[in-house]
Amino acid sequence: MGIPAIQQFSIAKYIITQKLKRNKKYPLVLMLEPLFQCNLACAGCGKIEYPKDILQKRISVADALSAVDECDAPVVSIPGGEPLIHKEMPEIVAGIVARKKFVYLCTNAILLAKKIDDYKPTPYFTWSVHLDGLQEEHDKSVCQQGIFEKATAAIKMAIEKGFRVSVNCTLFDGEVPERVAEFFDYCVELGVEGITVSPGYSYQFAPNQDVFLPRNKSKELFRDIFRQGKQREQQTKTKWPLNHSSLYLDFLAGNQSYQCTPWSNVTYNIFGWQKPCYLLVDEGYAGSYRELIEDTEWDSYGTGRNPKCDNCMAHCGYEGTAVEDTFAHPIKALLASIRGPKLDGPFAPELPVTYKQTRSDKAIPVYVKDDQPAGNETHPEQKEIA
Repeated sequence: MGIPAIQQFSIAKYIITQKLKRNKKYPLVLMLEPLFQCNLACAGCGKIEYPKDILQKRISVADALSAVDECDAPVVSIPGGEPLIHKEMPEIVAGIVARKKFVYLCTNAILLAKKIDDYKPTPYFTWSVHLDGLQEEHDKSVCQQGIFEKATAAIKMAIEKGFRVSVNCTLFDGEVPERVAEFFDYCVELGVEGITVSPGYSYQFAPNQDVFLPRNKSKELFRDIFRQGKQREQQTKTKWPLNHSSLYLDFLAGNQSYQCTPWSNVTYNIFGWQKPCYLLVDEGYAGSYRELIEDTEWDSYGTGRNPKCDNCMAHCGYEGTAVEDTFAHPIKALLASIRGPKLDGPFAPELPVTYKQTRSDKAIPVYVKDDQPAGNETHPEQKEIA
């Protein structure tokens, strides 16, 4: 697992403290989303489909650090949009690091070379560079040529400067297991600390809804990928540094019947505390972390509980569940770590559907602007920040 011992120890201590306090709902990760504006227009995202006045909004340093203090999660992930566009991002990161929280600054790396000297290497800070595969796959995913080369050059530079660097990867429909395996091998060659991987969630504002994986297809894909990984490990004695618990990886391979625990990965952005999670953007907002935890109807979300959650297997919802299972069943987790995910046999049964199914449950609303970009065209909001 690509997580340093100091971070594993800190998170384990935090979880034990929460259990001693008998807190049933607590966050492992704060998704601090400081802006929606981006210098890319990826097919599976859609954040930049917000109106221009929303794209120009920024979370202040004070509000960002207040959110960190309010929820007190041990890990803070900073996605976007593109966080490096935010002029006060170095100050936000420095404030979080001073609190001894582990920061993952997620970036497409286009601006990394320009901004890198605004940050200092520390065990509490990691560049999390977005890569969705090798050059062909990644450039197709972000709808712009040449981004893979920029990102990998930035990764090499950051590693040379002594930074912790990881890669975050989203897999979409049409992935070839052998190519994914080659990509993970390449990440090892680059020298990154860890690889975070997840099947793409069918984000409703995404301009292309054909790229997302159905649930069973995700499980089959991950079994095939892990099979490739096992073969490579036997041949090279090298293991992919997947940045996940052993039981979450087993879940991706279809061997665990997990329910989502969205409170384990809470989101704060320009609108406030987002209900219930980072991926569902139209369920409302809370004015405080306490209100989010106490007033959100958590039982209305998750596998079998809500049609919007039907195909989701994303780590922001299920890694927390896997971590809880790890503490509840450490021997099972240890065996999964030693043996790896089970790669044959039937999938674990799905949780029962408890919502009333209608013909419209399969429909995903899509917001598309008249000037939506296609291919490698530049989105109107990219011109100001490219």
